[in-house]
Amino acid sequence: MDNRELSLKLFVVLSKAYKVAMDHAVKDMKKRGLSASEFTVLELLYHKGKIPLQRLGEKLLVTSGSITYTIDKLEQKGYLKRVASPEDRRVTYAEITAAGTELFDQLFPPHSEVIESIMQGLTVEEKQIAITLIKKIGFSAQEYKP
Repeated sequence: MDNRELSLKLFVVLSKAYKVAMDHAVKDMKKRGLSASEFTVLELLYHKGKIPLQRLGEKLLVTSGSITYTIDKLEQKGYLKRVASPEDRRVTYAEITAAGTELFDQLFPPHSEVIESIMQGLTVEEKQIAITLIKKIGFSAQEYKP
């Protein structure tokens, strides 16, 4: 196989692997009572703390309209709150609430076990190599100028 054929094959294999893994992960999120977008927003806030609403979309690679809808739903459920920035009135933060933290304390450990099971086909060393190589693909793709 030449370089172009290998690139195409890698793209297809990577895409299929991502889809299968994400299908399992999303199914687990839904089983736990949250949509994939709700789960990922809560996970980000749980691990990183409050984040400006404008940056949530960038971090999760979704549109601002989609983020607003998800934030509204999570706020209605009492899992997060909007907090105005004291320094800049144009900035509003999303912050996980005590109820959201309590929920995620329960949801995340079994969900991380599901993710570990999905990735069981690789050894620890292979996972480290895969992380390095996939990051390299991502950085290279970011630099691509059509």
